[in-house]
Amino acid sequence: MVNIYPDEVTDDLQLNGLSIIQKKSGFKFGIDAVLLSDFAKDSPSKATLDLCTGTGIIPLLLSAKTNTSKICGLEIQPQICEMAKRSVVLNNLCDRIEIREGDLKEAVSIYGKASFDKITCNPPYMKCGAGLTNDVNTKVISRHEVCCTLEDVIRVSSLLLEPMGKFFMVHRPSRLSEIFSTMIKYRLEPKIIRFVSPSINKAPNLVLIEGIRDAKSDLKILPELFVYDSNGSYTEEINKIYNRS
Repeated sequence: MVNIYPDEVTDDLQLNGLSIIQKKSGFKFGIDAVLLSDFAKDSPSKATLDLCTGTGIIPLLLSAKTNTSKICGLEIQPQICEMAKRSVVLNNLCDRIEIREGDLKEAVSIYGKASFDKITCNPPYMKCGAGLTNDVNTKVISRHEVCCTLEDVIRVSSLLLEPMGKFFMVHRPSRLSEIFSTMIKYRLEPKIIRFVSPSINKAPNLVLIEGIRDAKSDLKILPELFVYDSNGSYTEEINKIYNRS
């Protein structure tokens, strides 16, 4: 029996009968996590790690979209980590998914170097600036680089990946030059990117990135992904990603 507390809700993921436990008023997973799991699903893996796993949404989705037998998730926030662990139990996935509480910056000592052939990460997008208040809650930690920076994510991922291991991340296009330079610095060669736009008349607000450790330079740009069509409805591809078609 899994405890569901009064301030929590179980949401149906509409995929293989999976559900996830989330706070009613807390930070909830968004389309970026769903797109990242779909972007990463076709890369075969024996051992996958999801950094900044939050409520464990990406490990849950990857358990349904892949045959990976070992999927790990690392989360620094105790309450969110505990909730993610209960979601794993709720879905009877303890044999495939392991969620651990820990600091991303200490991940190498937790798991060991070159322990994974695939890493996914939906990190905080925003740098900590003057506009950040002292009220650091789960939403702030999820959105701002309070507990880890972009460089931390990339540096640690490079150490955790085996040679030719793959790194998948979703981020903001505005930080793409920084992302590329940092990936190359830590020997994660950018190989594939795909921009995501709200609609055909709007600029991209997300970018999906695949990098390979110690690979040669050769960048491929996939066709842009649009979330909404001209009528304001989800596009056919988005519906397919969400298993609605």
